[in-house]
Amino acid sequence: MNREVTLPLIVDDRGTLQVSAADVSKLLRTVGGRWVRLVEAGEDGLDEDTVAALTIELAKLADRIDVACIAHSSGSAP
Repeated sequence: MNREVTLPLIVDDRGTLQVSAADVSKLLRTVGGRWVRLVEAGEDGLDEDTVAALTIELAKLADRIDVACIAHSSGSAP
């Protein structure tokens, strides 16, 4: 199943971007990495399989953001 995700960009009243795509991508990867470290540390209440699946999905989304940005900056269609 392929689900598209649209992330609204936060701009100020002059149209200046307040959150870069690189920051969003990094945040997604960081969250996944922290979840994995919590599981590895034996944190109670975290299911290893669920954390792994969610971390993979966050990484895929981060990859899609990165690819879209590269395509945009190179003038190519994503």
